[in-house]
Amino acid sequence: MVQPGTPTYDQLRIFLAVVEAGNFGAAARRLNRAVSVISYGITNLEAQLGVDLFEREGSRRPQLTVAGRAVLAEARTVAQGMDGLRAKVRGLLEGLEAEVSLAVDVMVPAERLGTALREFRIAFPTVSLRLHVEALGAVTALVLDGKAGVGISGPLATDADGIELVAAGSVEMIPVAAPDHPLAQLHPMPPGAARGHIQLVLTDRSPLTQGRDFAVQSPRTWRLADLGAKHQLLRQGIGWGNMPLPMVEPDLVDGTLVRLAMPEQPGGAYRFSGIYRRDAPPGPAAAWLLDRFVAIGDEAGVRPGLPDI
Repeated sequence: MVQPGTPTYDQLRIFLAVVEAGNFGAAARRLNRAVSVISYGITNLEAQLGVDLFEREGSRRPQLTVAGRAVLAEARTVAQGMDGLRAKVRGLLEGLEAEVSLAVDVMVPAERLGTALREFRIAFPTVSLRLHVEALGAVTALVLDGKAGVGISGPLATDADGIELVAAGSVEMIPVAAPDHPLAQLHPMPPGAARGHIQLVLTDRSPLTQGRDFAVQSPRTWRLADLGAKHQLLRQGIGWGNMPLPMVEPDLVDGTLVRLAMPEQPGGAYRFSGIYRRDAPPGPAAAWLLDRFVAIGDEAGVRPGLPDI
């Protein structure tokens, strides 16, 4: 069985130029080559592959053969890959990171995260991203361990040595439960009523928060490391708990969750910080990303007068 040869990148560029320009002459002008060089390149490419790429009879404009149309798709893929390679190396030569590793607190609203990362992709198309979504101290732990270069942490980052931080907005947290939960039936709710019911509490496995509780009021707790699981258990009426308002707003609208009017803790602001290790400052792309989280957090704002949670 005859095997095709390996064409050169220059031959593929000539082939794409002929297709896009419409004829050999226009391709020659586009590439600043002689028409004879373009013709010779196409002839050599066809010889390498063992197929005719153009129908040259009966038309002044070369038409792709069936094989030519098949080769065209692959040639474009190769050209795009080569362009991406050149752009990535150009970025490296200019000091741009090959990859940014980002750790984000699970409380960061999904819309805020999506906006920042969509803009990052547009601004730095050659930089890969590694995203970690963690709870509580695990974000800071990843940055301290060097597994993430930058992070968007909750308020726990302020306790860590060797960490630089900048305020990056906040999100409103509110206590919620299913509408058939006993606490949801209390109008008004007496002080201390929540202590008699299971509180669903977000936790993590990092040593930074080992043995510490945050916004825990009930001695009866179920501890979860996943905010999505906590959300579902709240909807099932298994307990009550604090949740970021943007995440549960649809539930409040359709009635699958209700906001609890707790006299001792009606809600509060969960504040974020952009963080990085003092001895490992971020490169251009990572610094840009932190700046965007700060700006987006400032734009989002939070209701004035809320206590920190």
